Amino acid sequence: MEGEEDRGRISKKHVAGFAIPWVPLILILLGFPPASRAASDYRDALSKSLLYFEAQRSGRLPHDQRIAWRGNSGLTDGLEQGVDLVGGYYDAGDHVKFGLPMAFTITMLSWSMVEYGDGVAEAGELKHALEAIKWGTDYFIKAHTQPNVFWAQVGDGDTDHYCWQRPEDMTTSRQAYKIDAEHPGSEVAGETAAAMAAASMVFQGINPHYSHVLLHHAQELFAFGDEHRGKYDDSIGAAVKSFYPSVSGYADELLWAALWLHRATGREEYLDYVIRNADELNGTTWAISEFSWDIKYAGLQILASKLLMEKGKDLQAEKKTVLEEYRSKAEHYLCSCLNMNGEDGSNVHRTPAGLLFVRHWNNMQYVAGAVFLLTVYSDYLAASNQRLHCPRGSLGSRDLLAFAKSQVDYILGANPAGVSYLVGHGARYPTRVHHRAASSVSYKADKSFIGCSQGYDEWYGRRSENPNVLVGALVGGPDDIDEFSDARGNHMQTEACTYNTALMVGVFAKLSELEGRSSRKLHHTNSILS
Repeated sequence: MEGEEDRGRISKKHVAGFAIPWVPLILILLGFPPASRAASDYRDALSKSLLYFEAQRSGRLPHDQRIAWRGNSGLTDGLEQGVDLVGGYYDAGDHVKFGLPMAFTITMLSWSMVEYGDGVAEAGELKHALEAIKWGTDYFIKAHTQPNVFWAQVGDGDTDHYCWQRPEDMTTSRQAYKIDAEHPGSEVAGETAAAMAAASMVFQGINPHYSHVLLHHAQELFAFGDEHRGKYDDSIGAAVKSFYPSVSGYADELLWAALWLHRATGREEYLDYVIRNADELNGTTWAISEFSWDIKYAGLQILASKLLMEKGKDLQAEKKTVLEEYRSKAEHYLCSCLNMNGEDGSNVHRTPAGLLFVRHWNNMQYVAGAVFLLTVYSDYLAASNQRLHCPRGSLGSRDLLAFAKSQVDYILGANPAGVSYLVGHGARYPTRVHHRAASSVSYKADKSFIGCSQGYDEWYGRRSENPNVLVGALVGGPDDIDEFSDARGNHMQTEACTYNTALMVGVFAKLSELEGRSSRKLHHTNSILS
């Protein structure tokens, strides 16, 4: 709508400058000054990030649902195909249940809990984090109806995007799509295997039976994806190709799943798979500078590096050599994020204010991915008393964490616009998020049916703020010059996705725990001095 983007634009040109605190030398070298935040800020971000997953729920909502403006939806999903596919998550601002990004969301939530579960518990959010994971894994169990059958999607992106309706009013196609031996989909089988293997670790000491069930499904799905190789978007076709096509192919998901299964079970056969297929599946040949729902190489290379750091002395020479090749590619990714790869153009671009920038469409997913991997690798370096070696020099664990923190602080408002890109956190945040349910009157407040095109006329085109706040959503974020237009139609910047927020949960917990510890130490010191 004419004038809307200009009216909603948040730009560095329109706000006063902000004070920059004392800056550690390494952050000057890395190119971004940090902002100091209280532990309560990160704890608030953690709490709100977990709320977001409740807003994305499909199915029959539980009695303790905290997002009160949402209602039941998708209660007949799978009915036409004779399978119960009620539940799971909507990926973003629409109502398709896309299997690949949903599985990646659960993998990353689970990895966050494996690494930072104590911090989540200390913040009082353990119950909510487990519920967020289980809402996804319960759905995957339903969708895995036979060893070689997995229902990978419900809904069609094209018909869904034609309408602007609340999920409670959906009139669009709810056709379900499956992969099987004749119609393989190794990416979604592999990623779901990774998700369930990682989740099995989370539930191992809490609900051993459920953990065992998850691990059983993970092993079957991995075997299915490996034995019947093929691209899932070729099997599902047009319903997914315009939205979540697999650019990297399935090789990364197979290695990723095998590493998670090795971590969950300790069985050597999975490590042997990773070693044996390192070259064929590109695990030791791809050096890249992004990590996302599609491209998992950086993540699996970092998992392989962790294994080398922890057990390198006990490994056979051949395995150690291959894992060192994985580590070299992991370090390429990390060094590229840190602007330490030299002058060959392989470093990740940055905005003038220092935010990592990969591409215009939903750039925050790449920022969040980098933040998470830098944070966990920082921990791995600290635990093994090692350093990261880059072409432009070596860095210690604290350097990686400091840069990751600077990116988190940018996300939470330490940016030229003074805007938090995590909705609901801070004084200023996006209020016109591209999201059908949040932008329409709550079903709880007005149950009057909203038709397919009626929603565009009555709600999408409104200039006013959304009637419902999508708390905890991490939107796509600013462009390459730190500018952001808070307009509902600006979906490249104002749409949020589950995998954006999932990547941040563990990092918020880590920073909350660290800042809390630092605050307590300072208080103790002051008490002694006084």
